[in-house]
Amino acid sequence: MDFDLESLVHLEQTFFDSGYTDGYDHGRIHGLIEGRALGREKGFEMWEELGYYEGFSRTWRAVLEREQKADSRAVTHIRHLLDLIEQFPRVNPSADDASSTLDISRLLRQIRSRYKALCSTLGVTPSMRAAMTPNEEEKADKPSVWSLEKPSVHDMSF
Repeated sequence: MDFDLESLVHLEQTFFDSGYTDGYDHGRIHGLIEGRALGREKGFEMWEELGYYEGFSRTWRAVLEREQKADSRAVTHIRHLLDLIEQFPRVNPSADDASSTLDISRLLRQIRSRYKALCSTLGVTPSMRAAMTPNEEEKADKPSVWSLEKPSVHDMSF
């Protein structure tokens, strides 16, 4: 009987290696999918925040121009804030791209700081909250269209 005992000795390691390779390949595929979804979600949150800052600053710029206060300190903050927002990358920088040396988190901190300075100059309380998720919207206290009265204890007697 021609039987190879050497393959039986390493049988556990062979199955381990096979399972590890399959798991690694599977994890890599799902990691890419989850990474893209997370990146899309965080990118949306950043752009939602930046859009708020841009709309806020453009609105206040229009108000200050209408009041002929174009040389005020607030206008300078607005101009710097809009310049910083304009520098923010519109596409995902790749490793080969020259703009990949741009530190996005540092630029976002600068934008937030400039926004806080602008709010301080205008005397407005800064709003730094992100939009609510659908579950949080349901929990938020919204005025009801119909007036609902809570039943009293006497109404619930059986």
